[in-house]
Parts: sequence; C-alpha cells; structure tokens
Amino acid sequence: MRAIWYETQGRAENVLTLSELDEPQPGPGEVAVWIKASGVNPSDVKMRTGARGPMAVARQIPHSDGAGVIKAVGEGVDPARIGERVWTFNAAFQRAGGTCAEVCVLPAEFTAPLPDAVSFDAGAALGVPALTAHRAVTAGGPVDGRVVLVTGGAGAVGHQAIQLAKFFGAAQVLTTVSSPEKAEAAWAAGADEVIDYRRQDVAEAVESATNGHGVDHVVEVEFGANLRQSLAVLREHGSIASYGSEGERTPELAFYDLMFRNISVHSVFVYKLTLEQRARAVSDVVRALGAGALTPRLDRVFDLEETADAHRRVEDAVKIGAVVVRV
Repeated sequence: MRAIWYETQGRAENVLTLSELDEPQPGPGEVAVWIKASGVNPSDVKMRTGARGPMAVARQIPHSDGAGVIKAVGEGVDPARIGERVWTFNAAFQRAGGTCAEVCVLPAEFTAPLPDAVSFDAGAALGVPALTAHRAVTAGGPVDGRVVLVTGGAGAVGHQAIQLAKFFGAAQVLTTVSSPEKAEAAWAAGADEVIDYRRQDVAEAVESATNGHGVDHVVEVEFGANLRQSLAVLREHGSIASYGSEGERTPELAFYDLMFRNISVHSVFVYKLTLEQRARAVSDVVRALGAGALTPRLDRVFDLEETADAHRRVEDAVKIGAVVVRV
C-alpha cells in the first residue's frame, strides 16, 4: 500500500516520506479501513515536529482522523461491518498506523458510521475537531436554553462547536473571530452573533448582544490569553471548557474571581476522553450528521503526494476550516 511515514521528527519536507509499505491486517477487535481521505490536525503537526514530545513508535504513519470503507475485520468484530462507510479517530495517538495511508488498521471502537450524504472529505474533518467540540460544548452541563460563547469560531473546532451548540438547543450562540473572512465562516456555521475581537470590545459586544444577560458557558480555544475576557462576560455559576492555551501555557489563575462566582473550569484533551464521554460524543455527532445539523468546513484538500504542503498549511495558521489529504 502507499503511505506517508516518518522515522525522525522535524520539518515536513525533511521527514515525511511517501513509499510502498506492507498492508496491515486487523487483529482481534480491529478493523482495516480503506482510507479515502485523511484529516490533518494541529496535533498531528506537533507530533511530527516534536512539540508534543518524542516519538512513541519507531515509524509513524501520521494523522488520527480519516474516512473510508471497512474492508476487513478481525476476530470479535461483526463481519457485517465490511463495506461500512466510517469516519475514524485516535488512529495515530500512541499508535504507529495513522490514516495517511491507503489502509489503516485500528480498534473497531475508533470508527463511527458515516452517513451516505456526508462526503469522505468531510468525514475526515470530523474526529479530533468534532469530538473536541462536543466535549467543550457539553463539559459544563446541558446548554439547552443557555447562552454560549465560542472563541475562535472559524477554526475547525470552533466551527463545529457553534453547530453542535445550536443542535443541542442553546438559546444564543456568540462567537469571536479575527477577520471579515472568518466572520463569514462563523455566520455560515449558524452563530447568532459574530464579534471581531480585533475591531470590537468583546465584553461590550457580549453585553449588548445578550441584553445584559452575559454568557453561561464559554468554549475556549485560548484559555490563558482570554481568561480576563471570560471573567468579564460570564454569569455566576457559568463555566469554561478549554482545549488550548498556546499563548499563555502557564496562565495565572484568578482563583477567587472564579470561586466567588462559582465558575467552573474544564480542560479538554480529546485523545483521553473516558469511554462514556467518547461514546456519548460519537453518538451525538452521528445524530447531528444524520440530521444535517453538522457540516465540517473544508479549507483545502491535498493529494497524498502533497502531504508536506498540507502540514505547512496547518502550520501557517491561515486556514479557515479543516485541511484534508485525499488518499
């Protein structure tokens, strides 16, 4: 099979190799997926550069997310799943066989049904973004009837968080962006109010948009840098669920500001969800897909030979939506 792989960490053009590898076979509890499209996430780039620590395996086929068709099953897996369209997740986390290959073998529970109406490219844009968005939206409890603020609403996670919050019945979904182009993407996702934080005062804009109600829950892309902003817009008994803090990796926590208002903080690391959290997330995402309520936004689709370019597209941080490699 054709596959992208690397044995040392470094720049994409220096370490990513395309060649023929032996096709893997599924073991007990596993499935082999004929991969049609492979999603490239920031975590995949960080694994390749070494920003997430040393390699966990000797040779890494990258990318945890993908979409394709089950071609074979191992012992203990229902043979009726052969031929099923699926989207995948966690394929490359502490595992050698990611989705950037013609065939990916992974535990059956790391696959989920992909509705016929959803393309393989869109399916490859689920995984990390969809499951992260789900956990970040729901970590503070049900959002039905509540006001939700999604920071970074044009990102892959933020875009799907807006859609899931609306699907779960949020009374109002606000989001922040950094440009008119990103604002257009956030409006398209279904946001009720889009705030350009480079041109507007976020706290004032939230107060105006909510008629002074404030925000019940924040889905946060940048915890440390936005903590003061979050405290300014959150109501008592509100919550923050954050999946990143790159700008302030060791933020100073205003504990008493949180405590005196009973504000809860949740961190989200999608690769280590509990079995219950993951099962609920997968079920809800499949439901939202089936209802047409969740549509991942694609930034660019690359060919397998252009995988290094796809990684650079993610690194450049100019994308609006998901980057996908068509296998």
